[in-house]
Amino acid sequence: MAPLAIKSVLISESVDPCCKTILQENGIEVTEKHAMSKEELMAEIQKYDGLVVRSATKVTADVINAGSKLKIIGRAGTGVDNVDVDAATKRGIIVMNTPNGNTMSAAELTCALIMSLSRNIPQAAMSMKDGKWDRKKFMGSELYGKVLGIVGLGRIGKEVATRMQSFGMRTIGYDPITPPNVSHGWGVEQMSLEQLWPLCDYITVHTPLMPATTGLLNDDSFAKCKKGVKVVNCARGGIIDEAALLRALESGRCGGAGLDVFVEEPPKDRALVNHPNTISCPHLGASTIEAQARCGRDIALQIVDVVRGKALVGAVNAQVLAGTFSPGSHQWIRLGESLGGVLKACTASKAPYSQVHVTSIGEHLKTSTGFLSSAAVVGLLSGTLPNGPNLVNALPLAAETGIPVKTSHEESGVREACVVEVSMKSIRYKAVGSVQTGVPVLLELNESVFRQPVPLSGHLIFFKATTSSELLLSVTGVLAAAGVAPESFSASTAATGDHWYCMGISSLLPDIGALKSLVKEAVQLTV
Repeated sequence: MAPLAIKSVLISESVDPCCKTILQENGIEVTEKHAMSKEELMAEIQKYDGLVVRSATKVTADVINAGSKLKIIGRAGTGVDNVDVDAATKRGIIVMNTPNGNTMSAAELTCALIMSLSRNIPQAAMSMKDGKWDRKKFMGSELYGKVLGIVGLGRIGKEVATRMQSFGMRTIGYDPITPPNVSHGWGVEQMSLEQLWPLCDYITVHTPLMPATTGLLNDDSFAKCKKGVKVVNCARGGIIDEAALLRALESGRCGGAGLDVFVEEPPKDRALVNHPNTISCPHLGASTIEAQARCGRDIALQIVDVVRGKALVGAVNAQVLAGTFSPGSHQWIRLGESLGGVLKACTASKAPYSQVHVTSIGEHLKTSTGFLSSAAVVGLLSGTLPNGPNLVNALPLAAETGIPVKTSHEESGVREACVVEVSMKSIRYKAVGSVQTGVPVLLELNESVFRQPVPLSGHLIFFKATTSSELLLSVTGVLAAAGVAPESFSASTAATGDHWYCMGISSLLPDIGALKSLVKEAVQLTV
């Protein structure tokens, strides 16, 4: 991947000082402005290429669209529900988080809440501060032999499991992504939620907040749980239905809740917080010295790696870029964009496209199909959209405009190549290209194979005509009359019919219509 030009970054919240230091040491100008209103942030963000936030800054679509220079949004933490990822993707902006930054801190807080629920530690401490000595009131229960249900078996869920197993707890869990054999390796037996609910003495949730997980623990699921089950949420407010939880606490169906997160933060409705069987924290999951230092350092290093074109870590919306950091990938990206550009020029009067099909050929391009297809769409859509497509938003923009993009891969021992084919009703155009000695070249255009590969750079003119002895002389005459000098020439071979020709020229023709009277098709472009 080509290095991303990030010259200035705004940090809108309190992030560990190492974040600013690392960015500045790598030549990035950093400005810190905290506690801005939405309007203030919208006015300020126009100046910056990058934005670093924690969880308080709401990076809405309005904020993203106000950031005309914005290329990257870094979340110093795990969850990105405070960032409109869809709006960022549409703008071609990379959104990244620090997936490992607060894992240990969130896992330890979860374990602390489980232990506090089992022994009523916060309530007993407050009672002592009130001058009381009430041992019977705070009778607890052991964790040994109890069943802990873990919903969400990612990094944090795994760390919670291994720690609570040391207390002799049986750990069971549910996760639609983590394979059961993987979680079994660290002592968690997976099962469906319907099987899990009635077995648990304690339940802890570690999922992102999304439609599928909102209200995951609700009236129906509480009704299926053991009477007196205790629940913990250090993930995101809303995964446990707060109204249903309050009803379960009041009825005794739930024996206690440890909450670090709420739907509204800080919560205005204090019913849950004030309930005697609830232990509440003000979203402290990542609030440790170590986690803050780790998140600040990680997000800064991740941004620097992207700026240098070294690696992409923690991107939540730009997975297509993952394969663009291998040696030589930049030239293949240029090839994909150039092939798309050539076909766009050839089909300018024939759109809209009914399908785009991108094929990678050769073993070494097996993992490159994703970014090649994005690159080709960038070339096809270039100049047609206000903000311009890039590798991040090309495929979503194609889908939005109703262009289906098909990708495939073919093994071949002959050559590595990229094939881009566009269809428009009954018309089809195909371009085949490769990278030779570090230079993107066009090999074929609509089944016409060029005798000499066409370097895809500079000003190019393509024309289709029947071969004749006067053709080349007539074309050069049109160029000369316009003050345009030919710089290179490549003819193609075709089994029958017309041939495609390509000329490298000193500048584009002011009016290509003069050439069209001599040939059947003619297009020009700058690559």
